[in-house]
Amino acid sequence: MTERVLTGITTTGTPHLGNYVGAIRPAIEASRAPGVESFFFLADYHALIKCDDPDRIERSRLELAATWLAAGLDPQRVYFFRQSDLPETPELTWLLTCVTAKGQMNRAHAYKAATDANEAAGEDIDAGITMGLYSYPILMAADILLFNAHRVPVGRDQVQHIEMARDIAQRFNHLFGKGHELFVLPQAEIDEELATLPGLDGRKMSKSYDNTIPLFEGGARALKDAIARIVTDSRLPGEPKDPDSSHLVTIHDAFATMEQRAAFRADLRAGLAWGEAKERLVRLIESHIGPMRERYADLMAHPERIEDTLQEGARKARKIAGPFLAQLRQAVGLRPMTALPKAAGTAQGEAHKQALPVFKQYREADGRFYFKLTATDGTVLLQSSGFAEGREAGVWVKRLKTEGAAALGAAPVELPAGVDRTTVDAALAALMAAQE
Repeated sequence: MTERVLTGITTTGTPHLGNYVGAIRPAIEASRAPGVESFFFLADYHALIKCDDPDRIERSRLELAATWLAAGLDPQRVYFFRQSDLPETPELTWLLTCVTAKGQMNRAHAYKAATDANEAAGEDIDAGITMGLYSYPILMAADILLFNAHRVPVGRDQVQHIEMARDIAQRFNHLFGKGHELFVLPQAEIDEELATLPGLDGRKMSKSYDNTIPLFEGGARALKDAIARIVTDSRLPGEPKDPDSSHLVTIHDAFATMEQRAAFRADLRAGLAWGEAKERLVRLIESHIGPMRERYADLMAHPERIEDTLQEGARKARKIAGPFLAQLRQAVGLRPMTALPKAAGTAQGEAHKQALPVFKQYREADGRFYFKLTATDGTVLLQSSGFAEGREAGVWVKRLKTEGAAALGAAPVELPAGVDRTTVDAALAALMAAQE
C-alpha cells in the first residue's frame, strides 16, 4: 500500500544549518523511500498569520523553495507546491469550519497561550488575536485532509493540531460519509531520534537565541565566521579535550562518517587545538554544503525556474485535490441543479431520467471495447481508451457512475477538444445523484 506523507514549510524565515540537519535532510531522504507518496508545500497562507511584512514573505518563499530544491528535493518524484496556488485549500477550510466546534478551537494551544498572556497583562483576553490565529488548526486540517495524508511529520508542539484534524475528519465522515470514509484519519509522526543541532552557545540552534550557523546565506565566509564563534572550553593546544562534552563535536557528527567521528574524537583526546578542530569542521561541512550552495545561488539568480517548478507542482497536486473536492461538494449538497432528485415513477421522473448524461459501451472494428459519456444534447464529454474485454469497460463505467469525479483522475479516458472539465464533473455528479 502506498502511504502519503505531507510536510508543510512555513514561509517566514531563512533556513539555517539546524533546519537542514533537523528537518530538510531527513525529509528529503524519507521521500525517496519505496511505497511513499510525498507532498511538500510552502505554507504561505499560514505565514500570513505570523507575519504582516509582504516583502519578508515573498523573500522567504523564494529562499525556502530554492533551499529545498538545492538540497536535493526531486519535484519529479514528489508533489512540491505553494499552498496559495491551490484554491481547493481555502474552500475545504470553509467546509471543515462548518463542522468544527468553537469549543474545540478555544482549547488550541496557540490561542490559549495568547489569551493567557493577555489575561496576565490585564488586557481583554482576545486583544490582538486574529481569526487567522484562532482558526489556524482548521487550515492545517485542510492541508492534511485535502490529500488524505496518512502520516504528518511534526514536532511535539504540533501534535494537538493533528489530533484536531482527526476529530474534524471523523465528524465530517459521520455527517456526510453515508457509510464510507471520505477522509483518512492522519497520524502524527514524531521522530524521537531526530537530530537537534546545538547552536554556537550549546543551546538548541534557533534564531530566537541568535546562535545559528547559516546554511547558504553569506557563502563560505559566513559559515567559517560562524563556526569560529562556537563556544569551547579553555583547554590549550596539546591538552586533552573531552569530545563528549563539546557541542562542536555534536555538530561535527551530524556530517561525519563513523570513521571520521572516531578519528576526530581520538585527535581531540590527543590534544588537538580547538582552532584546528574548527577548521576541520569548516572543511567537513563545506564538503557537504558547498555544492548545494552553488545550486542554491543558481536558483536564486533564476527565480522564474522556481516559479515554473512550483506551478507544475500545483498542477500535479490539483489533479488530486480538484476531483476530491468535487466529491466533497457533492457529499455536502453543493451539487449542480441537474442533480436535484425528481419523483420516481412519474412522467416527470422519467423525463428527468432521459435528460441525464449517458454512458455508451461499444465495440470497434479493431475488436477492442470502448465507452463514452455523452451529454443530453449528444455532445461527447469523455472518450475511453480501448479494452481487450467488454467487462473491463463496464467496470470503469460503474466506477465513474458511483464515484464520479473522484475516479476520473485514474480512469483511462480523455476529454475531447473543447470540453471543459467542470462540465464533465457536473455530468458525473448528476449520474451519482440519480442513483441515490
